[in-house]
Amino acid sequence: MQQALVEERRAGRVPDVLLLLQHPPVITLGVRASSRSHITASDSLLASRGVEVHETGRGGDVTYHGPGQIVGYPILDLRPDRCDVHRYVRDLEEIMIRVCADYGVTADRVAGLSGVWVGLEKIGAIGVRISRWITSHGFAFNVNTKLDDFGLIVPCGIADRGVTSLQKLLGRPVSIDEVEERVIARFAEVFDM
Repeated sequence: MQQALVEERRAGRVPDVLLLLQHPPVITLGVRASSRSHITASDSLLASRGVEVHETGRGGDVTYHGPGQIVGYPILDLRPDRCDVHRYVRDLEEIMIRVCADYGVTADRVAGLSGVWVGLEKIGAIGVRISRWITSHGFAFNVNTKLDDFGLIVPCGIADRGVTSLQKLLGRPVSIDEVEERVIARFAEVFDM
């Protein structure tokens, strides 16, 4: 679906699009994942948990996606005035930082690492693809995500930090629909749409 939308966007047949979804349990490998070395679980354990593994064309290393996590796939034409990969990644981080603030959670960036962090734990991951200034792939924001499943991998290849979620930080489940509305509002602010 992403690839088709990228081609439609490139041809000018569709406007900029933001897809928001939840994946079934899946581990994805980005282009920086030169091997499956950051998958720590055996194939049999993954199969018993119903977790598939897929290679993707996005940046980054290995990550986990699953129910309770909002995955955003912006299909945007960054031309003419947003042709800056680092700015684009910072803008995606800013969306998640603002959503965290909506819930009273202070989140931030960590120098040298992409994504959004609360202390030493990542709440939002980023892995993008930009081809001729059309974006695909995007971000994953942990709302009510089953954090134990991140134990199947070394998230983003970073062994000395953890992973968190809004649910863990707030001590209660959070409405996915409500958070999606916040993501849409903050996306519209950051990208002036």
